[in-house]
Formats: sequence, structure tokens, C-alpha cells
Amino acid sequence: MMIGWMHKMREATVILLQFVAVCSLLSMVCATTPELPAGETIGQWVWFGKAVLVSTGCITASCLLQLLGKTSWTDILCFRNFFVHVAWSLVLLGAIEAVWGLRQLYGFSVSGHSRYALTGSFFNPGPYGGYLAMILPVCLHLYLRACEWKSTDVLHKIEKVTAGLAGILILCVLPATMSRSAWIAAAISCAWVAYMHRDRRKWSVLWRRYKKRYLTWGVVGLFVLILGGAGIFFLKPDSAMGRLFMWKITCKAIVEHPWGCREGFVYAYGEAQEKYFGSGDYAVWEERVAGSPEYAFNEYLELALTAGVMLGVMFFSTIGAGLWLGTKWGRYEICGALISLLVFSFSSYPMHFPVFMVTGICLLFACGAGDVGGKFLICGTCALIWTVGLNGKWQREEDACRDWVYARMLYHQGNYTAANEAYHKLYPQLDERGEFLFEYGHSLYKSGRYDLSNSFLEQAALYSTDPMILNIIGKNYQEMQYYEKAETYYWASVHRLPGRIYPYYLLAKLYAEPGYRNKEKFEKMQRIVLTKEPKVYSTAIREMRSEVEKIGDDWCNTKIDR
Repeated sequence: MMIGWMHKMREATVILLQFVAVCSLLSMVCATTPELPAGETIGQWVWFGKAVLVSTGCITASCLLQLLGKTSWTDILCFRNFFVHVAWSLVLLGAIEAVWGLRQLYGFSVSGHSRYALTGSFFNPGPYGGYLAMILPVCLHLYLRACEWKSTDVLHKIEKVTAGLAGILILCVLPATMSRSAWIAAAISCAWVAYMHRDRRKWSVLWRRYKKRYLTWGVVGLFVLILGGAGIFFLKPDSAMGRLFMWKITCKAIVEHPWGCREGFVYAYGEAQEKYFGSGDYAVWEERVAGSPEYAFNEYLELALTAGVMLGVMFFSTIGAGLWLGTKWGRYEICGALISLLVFSFSSYPMHFPVFMVTGICLLFACGAGDVGGKFLICGTCALIWTVGLNGKWQREEDACRDWVYARMLYHQGNYTAANEAYHKLYPQLDERGEFLFEYGHSLYKSGRYDLSNSFLEQAALYSTDPMILNIIGKNYQEMQYYEKAETYYWASVHRLPGRIYPYYLLAKLYAEPGYRNKEKFEKMQRIVLTKEPKVYSTAIREMRSEVEKIGDDWCNTKIDR
């Protein structure tokens, strides 16, 4: 009796340790770092570096307990319940995120962004909605599976209530995120899970008996879907059209770089958009919705652009094999979550968040590949991280981002000399962040160090499509009296985003320079500044228009005096 009780306790402890091992890897979603610059995700990587140690310790302890229980080596080395632990970890974390969001909605907790009331542990409600949408099909599968059991076991009832409650919490929050991509991902993945749980024999009988009725309801359902899709589109039409335009430009960039772009997405996209608008053959609405995105809002197109079309095809083949394997083995909750992530990735940028990257890899392995050698995979990840020194690198980057907040404060206060010194110290750790490089370059411009400013701004152009970088480079050249180079960069800014008035204003001032005067070009730019309709009318627009009018009046008065 005592031996049997000890054996059950050992098995329960092993299961708990394995659950903690998996949950700790996925728990990086709970890592928040409001003290870092807005949108910075390095804190999640630091959390992950520590979580890997916890996970490895739990796996090692579970293996030792299994070894003491004289378990076979095959069972010790394999991770047969890996997909179960992944599913319940996601349910737990999804419930935490849903409660977090409800607290923000009712004012009990502060959101991660001043413009949005609801962000969960994220900076933006978009990825937050995508994360909840990824977990909803997991809750649905676990609930439907519990309903299919005819058992009166207490554990089964607890599973049913837990999955149902987590799903309800997510459904309470998901509509409030206003993420259309998340809504579509949740709807498609949940529909797939429900379809996989159908009673096939009953369906075939009902289909033969009520075929006409089902066809009628199918047509009605299709009509409702079309209306729903139109409603989602017109909810934020400019946003939807903007994404379509981004995909169009990304496809043009892929044609230019079919084997991948070494410089990255931002550089290739910026060049493609500049070339497209520079041709002059574009629609008015495209100028209105164009922006300077950091992501393609389509992970598939971005992967094809940065890594090449062939690597993208290989990636999709791997995911397809994983889904086939997971469906074959009946792991519908894992496949549903992966389908939701894939659908969400079609019109968003989840893979730029560490939590989605790690969760996606875990889901892929949970489809079946993680059963054999899953424990070795986690332990090997830990060894790799600490051998290569990634954890130390992440920690140094996080410390640098904390110091960046102080440097940015000096920059905004106008203390550019002190800001330059602070930026110089942080540059080795933050040399791949476009926003940091722009601030550093702009601070140097304000300090009168024009040549050095351009070296950092040109580097910033590799990591940001913001046309303001081109404007400041042009202003640097103008201050150094390299007027032709300044004109080139101003026109590059115009072609990058032709809807902006500021580069036309800079060109007008350039053509009024005593060493580069051109009355005809000045009048053309002046006319554009005075007549072009801005997206948002502001004090800056009024001031620019007043200044170019004054320059034109002074020019005319000078001629009259002569």
C-alpha cells in the first residue's frame, strides 16, 4: 500500500515538474518592462534566459525521479506528454492575460500604451489580441473533449470547468482589442477545431437526410461571412488599404531580391517604396495610406523578402508537415493554436515578439516532433544559450536600454552635448536599433557635427523607413553647403512618402539659399507647400506655409528694390 502511494506521488511530482518546465518557457508573455523605451522587447529575452535554467532544472529533477522509480530509459529520455503540458500552459497563461486585460478595461491596472485602454502585458492591443486568439482554440478543444467523456471523475470535471472558464474570459476581452486579424484567426481556428470534433457517422446520416436544408444554410452562412468581412473592412478602411499597399510594395521588393535581402526588410521596403512613388505612376489613395512601416504586416512576405523565396517554401513545408502529424495524432488543440498563429501572421507581425517565436516553436514540436528527444531539446537550448553567451548579451542590451531612457531625456531637454556622450557609450549595444541611431544622429546634427551625424543616420536608414532620416541627412549636407547632395536626399524623402509636406518645405528653403538659388523650382515647391492637403492640419503646417510665403515676399521685394 505504502509503495503504491509513493509510486503515485513520484509520478505526480514528475508530471508537475515537467509542467513547470514547459510553462516557464512560455511564461515570457508575463514579462513587462515599463521602464524601458516603448515597444522594447529585450526584457522578454532576459526572462527567457532565466526561464530556460528553471526549465532545465525541472527536467533534470524529473529524469532523476523517473530513474529512481526504475522507469525504462525510453520513457526517461522521451517527452511523451509535451503537447499536453504546452496546451495547459497556454490555457493558464491565456487566463492570466485575459484577467490582466479585464483589470485594464475596468481601471484596476494601467495599460502598456497611453493611447490604448487595453494591451494586456503587451505594448499594443494588436499582438495582445493575437495571443488570446491563439489560445482560444486550445480552450475549445479541451472543453469539447471533456464534454465527450462520459466519466464522472473529478479531474475531468475540473478540466472541463477550467477550459470553459478560460475560454469565456478570453471571449470577454478579445472583441475589445479591436484587432480584426485576431478576430479572423480566432474564428477560423475555432471553426476548424469544432469541425474536427464532429461525429462523422451522425454527420453523414444528417447530410443525406437534410442535404437541401444544409445547402441553404451554407449559402446564408456564406452571405453572412461576406457581410461580416465587409464590416470588418469598413471598420478601419484606411488601415486595411494601407496593409494592402504594404503587401504590394513588399511583393515588388521580393521581385528585386528573390534570394533574400541581406540588409533586411526595412532597407529593401524603403527602396522599393521610394522607387514606386518616384515613378509617378500611382493612385491618389496609395499616397494617402502609405506609411513608413517597420514590418510587412505579413510574416510570409517578410520572410520571402529577407530570407528568400526558397527558404520560405522550406519553412511552409515544415509547418505543413507538423500540422499533418498533429492532426494525424489527434492533437487538435495544438494544431488549432498553430492555425490561429498562421492566420494572424498573414496580416500582422507576431514573429517580431519573442513570446510568439518561442510559443510557435513549442507548438510546432508539440505536434509530434517533441515527443522523441523533447527533454534533450530543452536542455540543449539551455546549453546553447549559456555557451554562446546569449543570456549575457540580452542582459547587457537590457541595461543599455535602461540607460537609453536617461540619454533620451537629455536629448528631449536640448542638452545635446551630454546626450551625445550618453549615446556614444550605448552605441556598441544598441547599434541595430533605428530609433536609437536616429536620435543619436539628430543630436549630433543639433550639435553642429554634420559629417558624423550623417554616418549614424545612414546606418539608421538600414533599420527604419522613416523619411525624417533622409530629411536630416539632407539638412546636414545643406549646412555643409553640399547643395546637390541635400537636394538628392530631400527628393528621396518626397518619393518615400509623397503625402508629407515637410520635404517640399525643405526643398523650397534649399532653392532660396543664396548659393543655390532657383526661382522657378522655389515657386513650384512654394505652391505645393501652400496648396497640398495634409493628413492632419497642425500648427507646424501653418508655420511652414507662413515661412515660405515670407521667403517669397522677401524675394520679390529684393527684386523691386533693385
